[in-house]
Amino acid sequence: MSLEIFWFLPTSGDTRYLGTSDFGRPPSMDYLGEIAVAVDNRGYDGVLIPTGSGCLDPWVVATSMVPITRQLKFLVALRTSLGGPTAAARATATLDAASRGRLLLNVVPGGDAAELAADGVFLSHDERYEAAAEYLSIWRKLLAGERVDFEGKHHKVVDARNFFPGIQQPHPPLYFGGSSPAAHALAAEHVDVYLTWGEPPAAVAEKIADVRRRARALGRTVRFGVRLHVIVRETTEEAWAAANDLIRYLDDDTIARIQERYASMDSVGQQRMAALHNGRRDRLEVSPNLWAGVGLARGGAGTALVGDPHIVAQRLKEYVDLGVDRFVLSGYPHLEEAIRFAELVFPLLPGKEPVTTGGQFTGGPFDASTLASSDKMGSPVEVAK
Repeated sequence: MSLEIFWFLPTSGDTRYLGTSDFGRPPSMDYLGEIAVAVDNRGYDGVLIPTGSGCLDPWVVATSMVPITRQLKFLVALRTSLGGPTAAARATATLDAASRGRLLLNVVPGGDAAELAADGVFLSHDERYEAAAEYLSIWRKLLAGERVDFEGKHHKVVDARNFFPGIQQPHPPLYFGGSSPAAHALAAEHVDVYLTWGEPPAAVAEKIADVRRRARALGRTVRFGVRLHVIVRETTEEAWAAANDLIRYLDDDTIARIQERYASMDSVGQQRMAALHNGRRDRLEVSPNLWAGVGLARGGAGTALVGDPHIVAQRLKEYVDLGVDRFVLSGYPHLEEAIRFAELVFPLLPGKEPVTTGGQFTGGPFDASTLASSDKMGSPVEVAK
């Protein structure tokens, strides 16, 4: 079995420490390009490009990254609450062609009612999923080359067509994450890959079982993935020190203010993330090596796997044993952690090649003749065993 490993483009900015702007990195196209090229060169399968009022536009970012990468896929938000499905089908086919079939779509019905209101959307939680189901029904038919007449509660089109098909048929794969019953129903009917945030394995198993059962009842199958952060170092002690260091500038008042903001959201997934720690620093390891400290300061995916390469690989395998075959990962800062994870953990994952030189000599210009016959250093992964 080969795993698909994705990374994350921080289009709202990056940082070395959560809870402070003193070490922030702006989301310039140059910096995002550095990350995209780094993960492309190291064998990551794709990147998730997030969406939201505090992010750069994901479609424009993806388009900018296409010419500087070779194999990397782009998981781009399909905002079903914004715009219409016909225009989105044209944009999808165009970017799929421009990227030579490297486009994936992340279905996003909403998440934050206040943000949606600023965009002119005033649907309730379940209405957003109703609208998304209608939207995807139209969108999928258009990408398959059909002429569409449709009249529903939220969407109506007459003789809609998409004249220029993309490369992937019938359409680029649809990814989606949501934890409510309405979200699971949407996943079962329409999407190809269901993503869950990094909850403890037992909780993830329950969500997978529910989506799988719903899909089977419709005669469909769905694949599964997990979205979470990683903090990997050559030793577990170093990894936990790095985790604690990540929130060293995060004070209790800031945590309380952030958690109050997230508590006002109607996202079931966000509520589940917050319930893992309840804003407390003394209960952050919510499952072996699964740390909820990121969620003290960040919305969305709020957990990280923390440990040495072998422990992190083992924890990933626990999700794989549940039926997961892809992971969407991130870490702070995103450039350095992407490189570190590939160097340390890829050799331990099925289908991933080592990205370091292994037994090949690496040194200064005058050192090869001295050390060529004496390779005394093991790789970081070997040292960590």
